[in-house]
Amino acid sequence: MSVSVVSHGHGALVEVLLRELATHCAEEVSQVLLTLNLAEPALQHFVASTDWPFQITVLENRAPRSFSSNHNQAFARVSTPLFCVMNPDLRLGCNPFPALRSALSEARAGCAYPVQLDENAQRQDFERALPTPLSLFRRVCLGRKQSDGADWVNGAFMLFKAEVYRGLGGFDERYRLYCEDVDICIRLQLQGYRLRCAQVDVVHLAQRATGRRLRHLIWHVQSMFRLWCSAPYWRFLYR
Repeated sequence: MSVSVVSHGHGALVEVLLRELATHCAEEVSQVLLTLNLAEPALQHFVASTDWPFQITVLENRAPRSFSSNHNQAFARVSTPLFCVMNPDLRLGCNPFPALRSALSEARAGCAYPVQLDENAQRQDFERALPTPLSLFRRVCLGRKQSDGADWVNGAFMLFKAEVYRGLGGFDERYRLYCEDVDICIRLQLQGYRLRCAQVDVVHLAQRATGRRLRHLIWHVQSMFRLWCSAPYWRFLYR
């Protein structure tokens, strides 16, 4: 399989993740596509000066690109049957891929994902029901942040059948940041594929920026309105 990781100044996190992939997943991963959304000479030196059990291809952006664009750009270089999207802030205590492969073995399974825990081994709300204005109000204003369904899963760790990702056209690049994971999950299901949760744990450090940075809050609001105005959203809602 091929793994796509994007660094936006996350060099220290990426170094740990690459080492864990090499330690636990060398038999599963044949290629890592590492996109540098910002110049990171130290990370480049680390990659170049270390022996890896898999091929690492470093993609350097002249200007920062979106989450969707970066992973689609990486996928264009993929020839393996499986394509994995991973955040830099993941921690792997074991090899999660056998369980993920098993979950993805069903004929109509299109995307598999692990259980995400926080640093205290508490289950995160990584899978959720389709977001609506009411559910968003409950989550933001009433603090009801527990998982409430599995219509979509966050984009921190997603393993796709490459043919499915290709058929979907990848992530929708009109989403600059946020909701591209919701969109691809509902489009995948509208095409008759299924999301499958594997019974294996990973730790997601979850560096959430929406509540701390105005720019990210604006992007989040823009993406949410784009999602609510999209045809896939309404087809999924009334399917």
